[in-house]
Amino acid sequence: MIPDLIAQLAQMAVVLALAPLLTGLVRKVKARIQRRRGPPLIQPYRDLKRLLSKEAVVAENASWLFRVAPYVVFACTWVAAALVPTFATNLLFSWSGDLIVITALLASARVAQALAGLDVGTSFGGIGASRDVMFATLAEPAMVMIVFCVALIAGSTKLSTIAEYMASGQVGLRVSLALALVALLIVALAENARIPVDNPATHLELTMVHEAMVLEYSGRHLAMIDLAASLKLLVYVSVIICIFLPFGIAVSGAGPLAYLSGVGAWVVKLAAGGVVLGIFEMSIAKMRVFRVPNFLGAALMLALLGLLLLFVSRGM
Repeated sequence: MIPDLIAQLAQMAVVLALAPLLTGLVRKVKARIQRRRGPPLIQPYRDLKRLLSKEAVVAENASWLFRVAPYVVFACTWVAAALVPTFATNLLFSWSGDLIVITALLASARVAQALAGLDVGTSFGGIGASRDVMFATLAEPAMVMIVFCVALIAGSTKLSTIAEYMASGQVGLRVSLALALVALLIVALAENARIPVDNPATHLELTMVHEAMVLEYSGRHLAMIDLAASLKLLVYVSVIICIFLPFGIAVSGAGPLAYLSGVGAWVVKLAAGGVVLGIFEMSIAKMRVFRVPNFLGAALMLALLGLLLLFVSRGM
């Protein structure tokens, strides 16, 4: 019991510690492609430290929801990150590490942030919240279809069971899994407000989505939101790794050496995901806001097609 608890607490600490580093890696890769030196990898940690040391300025007409929302967003995202198997399966909280639960936790964080954006009554907050909810109406159904597609193949929606089944080699090559992977990549880009859906590095009022909802935040409140955004990116990269690249993951109770090997494999795959994301964002342009529903609609259709293929032929 105690070793399982230590392993679970270690996972919670590791995901919290590495989330800003993943964000820094993506920024560094993008800067190097642009032939710039770019900020150091630890710059997100410095930004968080600077924000935590500043006073939080709150609007006079802000309610308790505006003050509580950053902590709710951070808590929901951190819990979701803790439930995703990273370096080992069947940890202490793995019984609740369900894809549907993780999707619900991230959706709860989105609702809290959207309500906080509307609470102050500024035009930017309303624009960002409305756009975010509009994207969610297409991203969440696509995510549900992806969950069903993977669950029909692995026989469970629990991520530990899915990772063990995918790592066993029984699944083989399936067209439905390839479609689910492409759909999940599209959903991950939209959920994390990355290019081509949104550009987290700009504050253009005509195009921004996530940044429009957090313009009124400062100090420790903004630090919680920024850390939650980094955790959310790590969650989606870890989910993709867990489902489609589970090799190297350790089994619960395998011992400290297996856990260390699993951590090393996960960190390497996480770094590769950050590099690929940075290269992808520099090779594509941001699309217009009103074209994003078509982009997410493609993810929904791909996931639905993969699900239909499973019903038509179990071998696909």
